[in-house]
Amino acid sequence: MSPSLPLVTTAERRHRLGRRHRLAPSARAAAVAEAADSVVALHATDAATIFLSARARLAGGGPGLVEQALYEDVSLVRLLSMRNTLFAVSAELAPYVDASSARAIAVKERRTLLKHLDEDGQGLDAQWLAQAETAALDALDVHGPVTGSQLSAAVPALRQKITIGRGKKYEAETGVATRVIRLLAADGRIRRGRPRGSWTSSQYRWVHTEPWPAVPAAEARAEIARRWLHAYGPATEADLKWWTGWTLTDVRKALAAVGPDQVRLEDGSTALVGPGDTAPEPAPEPWAALLPGLDPTGMGWADRGFHLDPAHRPALFDYAGNIGPTVWWNGEIVGGWAQRSDGEIVWRLLGAPGRAAEEAITAEAARLAAWVGEARITPRFRTPLERELVA
Repeated sequence: MSPSLPLVTTAERRHRLGRRHRLAPSARAAAVAEAADSVVALHATDAATIFLSARARLAGGGPGLVEQALYEDVSLVRLLSMRNTLFAVSAELAPYVDASSARAIAVKERRTLLKHLDEDGQGLDAQWLAQAETAALDALDVHGPVTGSQLSAAVPALRQKITIGRGKKYEAETGVATRVIRLLAADGRIRRGRPRGSWTSSQYRWVHTEPWPAVPAAEARAEIARRWLHAYGPATEADLKWWTGWTLTDVRKALAAVGPDQVRLEDGSTALVGPGDTAPEPAPEPWAALLPGLDPTGMGWADRGFHLDPAHRPALFDYAGNIGPTVWWNGEIVGGWAQRSDGEIVWRLLGAPGRAAEEAITAEAARLAAWVGEARITPRFRTPLERELVA
């Protein structure tokens, strides 16, 4: 390692979170798509995460502002993409996310479904699947946005059942509707529209849409890598591979296209930042944040040691490595939070960040409670501390 490399301290890495992830009050975004772009993509596996992650980064507006972005302006869209996970990204970035990640997932999804159809032995094949997909799209054109169950009721082919693993221990009969709908979504021919119920619901209505404009895959991966380095750098090749789910070869080609700079960290290791992004990061004003489970700021790296004490990990993550609701102070995770059945926001510190931190966290918890209103939030992936807080 060359000692001449610019040094990025742990404090500066935390400063970057406040500014670039738009968590410091002065850095908050005016638009939902802008908030999403600040972290490249918002996790969307849990319906509430999009809303709560956007809330933490917005200067104003309630849940209706996020609903407008998702369902009216369509400036924010959900895509099955990085790590085969559902994310919400800006419409501007969506073609790059589609080409860099979603296309490969769609190919794999189609291959898997065709394999199941063939093994089922009822004579269902690629032609049958194409006809079922066309019928589903035609039904959406006729009936407008509908749920999966409503679409199945309108399309007889979607009520078809097949047997997975015939003759094996895991043999099971299953309907094809969910698989066909998932495939249409992966191909970009339908998207998730307004759900039944409140903004915390994941029972979406489906909308017929046009696929995203084609972008060369290598160009798309380079664009994602460039944006990711700006948001999450300093970071490593291993971090980008984990975050994207790409092959190591694709990661290295994308980074070579971007041409990142190297910096050194306080522990003596080296990391990558975007080209020319080596200047010291000014400290923002002190800030507190209550981020939801699966928030991007807690899930951006394979190694999160610069913002999380390893001793606190067991309380804040589930068995599969999903982060739960967290409390942040100046770029460091200092605790966790939950919402009780009566709507009260409760939180617990895992250290002693000081009186100023406690006052700021209390104020942020009140802001969160006012924003959530009558809605009730239960994370899809529950963690030990979150369960304790609501017990």
